[in-house]
Amino acid sequence: MNKGELIKAIADKAGFTQKDATAAYDAFIEAVTETLKAGEKVQLIGFGSIEVKEVAAKTGRNPKTKEPVEIPACKKPVMKFGKAFKAELN
Repeated sequence: MNKGELIKAIADKAGFTQKDATAAYDAFIEAVTETLKAGEKVQLIGFGSIEVKEVAAKTGRNPKTKEPVEIPACKKPVMKFGKAFKAELN
């Protein structure tokens, strides 16, 4: 499922127009992004949680030349799915 298919599914299930579903989708993404940028965790009970983890700098290796390469520290989003959501899939 891609973004367009998700928006269509939201519109169909909620009885929204596609324009309203697109606005809801965009607002959701914006709210989650702002929350994560602020250093907070997003918890969606029954679905999962999203948070930002700090990844330390490390030394990697260029597979082509075998030379060491410094990989800088960064932040990455991590999603953990909840028990209820996992149970729905099994």
